[in-house]
Formats: sequence, structure tokens, C-alpha cells
Amino acid sequence: MQGKMEINGVELNYQIDGPEGAPGVVMSNSWATDYTMWDVNMEALTAKYRVLRMDKRGHGGSGINDDEITLEVLADDVVGLAEALGFTKGHFVGLSIGGMIGQAIGLNHPDAFKSLALCATTSLMPEQMGPVWQERIDKATANGVPSMVPEHLERWFSSAYREANPAVAEALGKVVAATSLEGYCRCAQAIMKLNFTDRLGGITTPTIVMPGELDGALPPPMSEVIANKIPGARLHVVSNAAHLCNVENTMEFNEVLIEFLDEQSA
Repeated sequence: MQGKMEINGVELNYQIDGPEGAPGVVMSNSWATDYTMWDVNMEALTAKYRVLRMDKRGHGGSGINDDEITLEVLADDVVGLAEALGFTKGHFVGLSIGGMIGQAIGLNHPDAFKSLALCATTSLMPEQMGPVWQERIDKATANGVPSMVPEHLERWFSSAYREANPAVAEALGKVVAATSLEGYCRCAQAIMKLNFTDRLGGITTPTIVMPGELDGALPPPMSEVIANKIPGARLHVVSNAAHLCNVENTMEFNEVLIEFLDEQSA
């Protein structure tokens, strides 16, 4: 079921799949993608879960307004939509910026979800990365978001995977290219301000942290910090996968995630 709903002054685009009455899972995708990033995970997840996927502000089919975009605002959007559609008390899965949003949910909405899966993410954007992010914003502004596609695909997938799966890379490249410039740049600015590390001890929601073994963008040690800081969190490194570990090693990602969700649903 596809739909749109106004939450916090912005129309959010969403998709719901899976059997009615099944435990709920809310999924938040990476920067410069839409909810189809999770397509490869749906068959396994919807066998026993009802899944809400959504486009964040300025991405995919979702709108944008003049409010400042912060990770806290994006977290409020997720929780607001989940509440409106009956998905709170389910589980949250986020990758990259989605995992940053998940941390904001854990800190600011501790009772919203039964569990958090924080995938291919980090809890701090180092100050020295500021110029790198600003350069991305400047290049996208000067040349258009489609010009950024090659950079994203190089960061997201190992070279071996890109060579073996050109159709997957091409399809995701088209999703990047379709991202609005405003959403692209303003969510990048939100990522630049990420600084949750020292607060992670306050997260009480059961958490799994899942980086990709080959992720050069947000490598596993960044996830180790998160897993060490959140009380009781577990860490699983997805083997032979770069940043979009849910795509590059779908089988292992699904197996580990669903085992965790099953435990938290029991």
C-alpha cells in the first residue's frame, strides 16, 4: 500500500508491505535514496513482518518545507508517521543517515520502538570531514545531483560488486539522480552536525549495530563505538559488503536482522 501523509508540516511518501496484524518494522534509508533501497530485503522481511518504508524530507516522493532539517527533525518525522499509521511499538531499522536518525529516536523517543537496528552508520561526523561534505554540497549545487552519482556508487559498493551487478548500480544511480537538490544539500548539512557519541549511554532500547565489512565511507570501527556506548548493544559486521550492506550481502543482512527482530518480538 502506497500513500502520502502530512507529518510535521511536510508530506511524507510511504509504502506498507506485509501481512496485516504482523509485528511492525519501520525502515529509514540512506542519504540520496528513496524507500526502494530496501526492495531486496522485502521478501524475507514480509514473510513475518508488516513493513513501513518512507522517504525522508526532500527525497523520493516526500516534500520539503523551510524548516531547518536536523537529525532530530527527521526522527520526529519517523515517529510521527509511525504513530499515525500504527507502527510504534514495532521495530526500527535505519542505514547510514537512517542509522543516525535511529540514534536520535533512541535518545528523544525512547518508548517509540521495541528495538533499533543501526546499520552502516556513525555517531559522530568529525570536524575534519566538514570540508568534504561542503565540497559535495557545492558540487551538487554547481553541477546538479545527477553529477554526484558516480561518487555515491563508489562509496556504496565494492568495485567487485559494481562490476558483477551493473543493473543494480544503474538502478540506484537513477534514484540518486532523482533526489531533489534541496533535500540532498539540507540533509547533508544535518549529517555534518552529527554528534551523538557522548550521549549514546542514554539509549535504553535494545539495539543491534550492523556495519559492512568493506565500508570505506563509515567503516566498522565507527559502529564499534556505537555498540560499545549503547548499553547491551550487539555488533554484527556484515561480511563482504561495503556501505549498502543490505544490498551487497542481502542474505547475511536479512538473516542477522530477522533473527534479532524475532528475539525482540518474542
